[in-house]
Amino acid sequence: MILISRTNVFLLLLFFLLFTQMNFGQKAVDTKPQYLHNPNYELELGKYKVYKLRQADIVMLGNSLTHGVNWNELLGRTSVSEQGIPSDITEGILNRMEYVYRVNPQICFIMIGVNDVFAWIPIETVFANYKSIIKKLKAKNIIPVVQLVLYASESYPNAVNRNAEITKLNKLLSNYAKQNSIELINLNRKMSKSNFLKSNLTYDGIHLNGAGFRFWGREVDKVLRKYSL
Repeated sequence: MILISRTNVFLLLLFFLLFTQMNFGQKAVDTKPQYLHNPNYELELGKYKVYKLRQADIVMLGNSLTHGVNWNELLGRTSVSEQGIPSDITEGILNRMEYVYRVNPQICFIMIGVNDVFAWIPIETVFANYKSIIKKLKAKNIIPVVQLVLYASESYPNAVNRNAEITKLNKLLSNYAKQNSIELINLNRKMSKSNFLKSNLTYDGIHLNGAGFRFWGREVDKVLRKYSL
């Protein structure tokens, strides 16, 4: 028969309690929303909170792709609010819509989803979030413009696999826009070839250079002219 001393029992109980608390603490950390793991999120929101702009006809909403250019300069305008946060995902945008509303825009161009796809977030979740963004804009009488997700270039890590998912997402977005009479911009039509972003339009395989933004700016300008903005 194996005898266990009181001291050993006490030590075993102590170890069990410590192990349980450590696991509980780890689970608490893991419940943090994914978009808040992005250090750029709180950094950029901190700036939004002190910006004095209270009216802009146009909002460019998205991630680092949107954040990569001065939209007022690109479009030759003075009433564009650029609200792109590097590494942001659809869930992040859903939780910062108040900053879109605050500038009372007439139209909002959405470019979001590539970070979701490369973070392996299910396409169904991304699409559901995207639809919620559109519905929130329409509820505030803001014209939503869906901009299909740009592909990564062939040299970008996991581009083949992830671009296949981007194709699935874009098909869902395209059909939804068509069924609900929502304005749609398909940049891939001119900026991609064989489902890869053209290498001469990017400096790292995913973010655009000046030539890339020239294409994008022209497409945005066409929509603005259509709505006499």
